[in-house]
Amino acid sequence: MNREEKHELVSALQVKMQEFGNFYIADTSSLSVEKVNSIRRKCFESGIEMQVAKNTLIRKAIEGLEGDASEIFVALKGQSALLFSTVGNGPAKLIKALRKGSDKPVLKAAYIDSTVFIGDNQLDTLVSLKSREELIGDIIGLLQSPAKNVISALQSGGSKIAGIVKTLQEREG
Repeated sequence: MNREEKHELVSALQVKMQEFGNFYIADTSSLSVEKVNSIRRKCFESGIEMQVAKNTLIRKAIEGLEGDASEIFVALKGQSALLFSTVGNGPAKLIKALRKGSDKPVLKAAYIDSTVFIGDNQLDTLVSLKSREELIGDIIGLLQSPAKNVISALQSGGSKIAGIVKTLQEREG
Protein backbone atom coordinates (compact mmCIF):
# COMPACT_ATOMS: atom_id res chain seq x y z
CA MET A 1 0.00 0.00 0.00
CA ASN A 2 1.55 3.29 -1.07
CA ARG A 3 1.36 6.61 0.75
CA GLU A 4 -1.56 7.92 -1.31
CA GLU A 5 -3.65 4.77 -0.69
CA LYS A 6 -2.94 5.04 3.04
CA HIS A 7 -4.03 8.69 3.02
CA GLU A 8 -7.26 7.74 1.21
CA LEU A 9 -7.95 4.97 3.76
CA VAL A 10 -7.35 7.35 6.69
CA SER A 11 -9.72 9.89 5.11
CA ALA A 12 -12.36 7.19 4.55
CA LEU A 13 -12.04 6.06 8.18
CA GLN A 14 -12.43 9.64 9.41
CA VAL A 15 -15.55 10.11 7.29
CA LYS A 16 -17.06 6.92 8.75
CA MET A 17 -16.14 7.92 12.30
CA GLN A 18 -17.83 11.28 11.85
CA GLU A 19 -20.79 9.90 9.90
CA PHE A 20 -21.65 7.15 12.38
CA GLY A 21 -20.58 9.00 15.54
CA ASN A 22 -19.91 5.68 17.29
CA PHE A 23 -17.24 3.08 16.72
CA TYR A 24 -15.83 0.12 18.58
CA ILE A 25 -12.39 -1.42 18.29
CA ALA A 26 -12.40 -5.17 18.79
CA ASP A 27 -9.79 -7.91 18.75
CA THR A 28 -10.65 -10.70 16.33
CA SER A 29 -7.18 -12.27 16.18
CA SER A 30 -6.91 -16.05 16.14
CA LEU A 31 -10.44 -16.39 14.72
CA SER A 32 -10.84 -18.48 11.59
CA VAL A 33 -11.83 -16.85 8.31
CA GLU A 34 -15.16 -18.64 8.59
CA LYS A 35 -15.80 -17.16 12.04
CA VAL A 36 -14.79 -13.64 10.93
CA ASN A 37 -17.11 -13.91 7.92
CA SER A 38 -19.89 -15.03 10.25
CA ILE A 39 -19.26 -11.94 12.41
CA ARG A 40 -19.36 -9.75 9.29
CA ARG A 41 -22.75 -11.24 8.33
CA LYS A 42 -24.16 -10.63 11.79
CA CYS A 43 -22.82 -7.08 11.69
CA PHE A 44 -24.54 -6.50 8.36
CA GLU A 45 -27.82 -7.90 9.71
CA SER A 46 -27.56 -5.55 12.70
CA GLY A 47 -26.78 -2.42 10.65
CA ILE A 48 -23.16 -2.37 11.80
CA GLU A 49 -20.23 -1.89 9.43
CA MET A 50 -17.09 -3.87 10.15
CA GLN A 51 -13.69 -2.91 8.78
CA VAL A 52 -10.21 -4.20 9.58
CA ALA A 53 -7.37 -1.67 9.39
CA LYS A 54 -3.83 -1.23 10.62
CA ASN A 55 -3.50 0.40 14.03
CA THR A 56 -1.32 3.24 12.70
CA LEU A 57 -4.01 4.17 10.16
CA ILE A 58 -6.74 3.97 12.81
CA ARG A 59 -4.64 6.20 15.04
CA LYS A 60 -4.23 8.82 12.29
CA ALA A 61 -7.97 8.77 11.61
CA ILE A 62 -8.74 9.26 15.33
CA GLU A 63 -6.23 12.13 15.52
CA GLY A 64 -8.28 13.90 12.85
CA LEU A 65 -11.48 13.78 14.93
CA GLU A 66 -12.75 16.82 16.78
CA GLY A 67 -11.92 16.73 20.46
CA ASP A 68 -9.35 14.60 22.22
CA ALA A 69 -9.77 10.85 21.79
CA SER A 70 -6.12 10.01 22.44
CA GLU A 71 -7.16 7.70 25.32
CA ILE A 72 -8.01 5.11 22.68
CA PHE A 73 -4.39 4.86 21.53
CA VAL A 74 -3.52 2.43 24.35
CA ALA A 75 -5.98 -0.06 22.82
CA LEU A 76 -4.34 0.02 19.40
CA LYS A 77 -2.23 -3.10 19.74
CA GLY A 78 -2.53 -6.38 17.91
CA GLN A 79 -5.19 -6.96 15.29
CA SER A 80 -8.00 -4.40 15.30
CA ALA A 81 -11.43 -4.55 13.74
CA LEU A 82 -13.55 -1.41 13.67
CA LEU A 83 -17.31 -1.68 14.18
CA PHE A 84 -19.25 1.41 13.05
CA SER A 85 -22.82 1.99 14.20
CA THR A 86 -25.35 4.79 14.48
CA VAL A 87 -26.72 3.11 17.62
CA GLY A 88 -24.27 3.50 20.51
CA ASN A 89 -24.94 0.16 22.19
CA GLY A 90 -25.50 -1.89 19.00
CA PRO A 91 -21.96 -3.27 18.65
CA ALA A 92 -21.78 -3.99 22.39
CA LYS A 93 -24.93 -6.10 22.21
CA LEU A 94 -23.56 -7.91 19.16
CA ILE A 95 -20.20 -8.60 20.82
CA LYS A 96 -21.96 -9.88 23.93
CA ALA A 97 -24.14 -12.19 21.81
CA LEU A 98 -21.10 -13.46 19.88
CA ARG A 99 -19.26 -14.15 23.13
CA LYS A 100 -21.84 -16.73 24.18
CA GLY A 101 -20.18 -19.15 21.78
CA SER A 102 -16.52 -18.18 22.20
CA ASP A 103 -14.18 -15.79 23.99
CA LYS A 104 -13.75 -13.52 20.95
CA PRO A 105 -14.22 -10.83 19.78
CA VAL A 106 -12.75 -8.92 22.70
CA LEU A 107 -13.66 -5.27 23.16
CA LYS A 108 -10.54 -3.11 23.12
CA ALA A 109 -12.18 0.33 23.12
CA ALA A 110 -15.31 2.22 22.16
CA TYR A 111 -15.98 5.80 21.11
CA ILE A 112 -19.59 6.83 21.64
CA ASP A 113 -20.66 10.42 21.07
CA SER A 114 -17.17 11.71 21.97
CA THR A 115 -16.94 9.54 25.12
CA VAL A 116 -14.17 6.94 25.27
CA PHE A 117 -14.51 3.53 26.92
CA ILE A 118 -11.38 1.38 27.29
CA GLY A 119 -11.22 -2.36 27.91
CA ASP A 120 -13.37 -5.45 27.71
CA ASN A 121 -14.61 -4.84 31.26
CA GLN A 122 -16.71 -1.94 29.85
CA LEU A 123 -18.85 -4.29 27.74
CA ASP A 124 -21.72 -4.61 30.25
CA THR A 125 -21.78 -0.84 30.74
CA LEU A 126 -21.96 -0.31 26.99
CA VAL A 127 -24.74 -2.88 26.56
CA SER A 128 -26.85 -1.05 29.16
CA LEU A 129 -26.44 2.36 27.49
CA LYS A 130 -29.67 3.66 26.05
CA SER A 131 -29.81 4.78 22.45
CA ARG A 132 -30.71 8.34 21.57
CA GLU A 133 -34.19 7.23 20.52
CA GLU A 134 -34.73 5.38 23.82
CA LEU A 135 -33.66 8.46 25.79
CA ILE A 136 -36.00 10.71 23.80
CA GLY A 137 -38.83 8.23 24.41
CA ASP A 138 -38.10 8.25 28.16
CA ILE A 139 -38.12 12.06 28.23
CA ILE A 140 -41.40 12.25 26.33
CA GLY A 141 -42.90 9.70 28.72
CA LEU A 142 -41.76 11.76 31.70
CA LEU A 143 -43.16 14.94 30.20
CA GLN A 144 -46.51 13.31 29.40
CA SER A 145 -46.89 11.75 32.82
CA PRO A 146 -47.66 14.97 34.76
CA ALA A 147 -50.06 16.11 32.04
CA LYS A 148 -51.92 12.80 32.22
CA ASN A 149 -52.12 13.11 36.00
CA VAL A 150 -53.55 16.64 35.75
CA ILE A 151 -56.11 15.60 33.14
CA SER A 152 -57.09 12.57 35.19
CA ALA A 153 -57.49 14.69 38.33
CA LEU A 154 -59.59 17.25 36.48
CA GLN A 155 -61.79 14.55 35.01
CA SER A 156 -62.35 12.79 38.32
CA GLY A 157 -62.65 16.12 40.11
CA GLY A 158 -65.16 17.31 37.54
CA SER A 159 -67.59 14.53 38.38
CA LYS A 160 -67.18 15.26 42.08
CA ILE A 161 -67.84 18.96 41.50
CA ALA A 162 -70.93 18.15 39.43
CA GLY A 163 -72.15 15.93 42.28
CA ILE A 164 -71.63 18.70 44.85
CA VAL A 165 -73.43 21.25 42.65
CA LYS A 166 -76.34 18.84 42.20
CA THR A 167 -76.54 18.25 45.97
CA LEU A 168 -76.54 22.01 46.66
CA GLN A 169 -79.25 22.58 44.05
CA GLU A 170 -81.42 19.88 45.61
CA ARG A 171 -81.07 21.49 49.07
CA GLU A 172 -82.03 24.92 47.74
CA GLY A 173 -84.89 23.73 45.64
